[in-house]
Amino acid sequence: MKKPQFIVALIAVISCLAIYIFVPRTKKTEANLPANNTGSTAVSTQSLLDGAKTALTANQKISLLSIENQLVNSKTKVDSLRSYTHLAQFWADSAHRVEPYLYYTYSAALLENSEKSLTFAAQQLVDNLTTPDAPPAMLNWIALNAKALLEKALVINPNNDSAKINLGACYLFGSISDNPMQGILKVKEVVDKNPQNIYGQLILGLGGKKSGQYPKAIERFTTILKLDPNNIEAMVNLAECYELTDQKTLAIDWYIKMKTLVKNPAAKDAIDKRIKELKK
Repeated sequence: MKKPQFIVALIAVISCLAIYIFVPRTKKTEANLPANNTGSTAVSTQSLLDGAKTALTANQKISLLSIENQLVNSKTKVDSLRSYTHLAQFWADSAHRVEPYLYYTYSAALLENSEKSLTFAAQQLVDNLTTPDAPPAMLNWIALNAKALLEKALVINPNNDSAKINLGACYLFGSISDNPMQGILKVKEVVDKNPQNIYGQLILGLGGKKSGQYPKAIERFTTILKLDPNNIEAMVNLAECYELTDQKTLAIDWYIKMKTLVKNPAAKDAIDKRIKELKK
């Protein structure tokens, strides 16, 4: 198993929230995204929905059609919100497909237009932005949708630090601009004001790892672990950064510490396997 795949798998096993860990299941398409898409290849929402439907069973297709008809026949905002929510739940709980779940959560949030709903839906999208093996076009689709939600949330509450950090993450990981510094500056605005903001430190650390600035990433993840010694995500990424800088002993040390914290047997087995590979 390649290192990025190991990181994704381990975090997924530890968190037990597989629906929020992006696993690419759709093919790239040539359909167009909004005009501010900077990628040469784009993914359309319709292509994602159509692709997801092809994998449904006959009974699932009947259930989905019923909910879609409810949406089409909705007469009020409340009815539409209920239908969007039901569609999101269907794709998460019955079909286990993350892309349609994200889209319908996004749609419901746009319709409700409250700070809480906008930031919740944006967080679901941003949580899928940092997976190493996700296709760039898919990350772009995620980031553009999250950006739309976050900008609306920040109009409602310009002081929402989490929304600022997530907006920065869209620029860092979603290729929505040719200048990733736009993202870094948005996150640093929050972190410089409050260095104890663990989420901001995490996004900066992941950004540093993505760009190959491993010493800076190590510094960020180390800062997180000083503030929160049991932060598994920081440990996983710190260990990987040590691997990538050929500091295998330090990587092993952090995997051993991590193993004492996790309870999931599959996660423990994955950590043991990784340690064994590093000792070869």
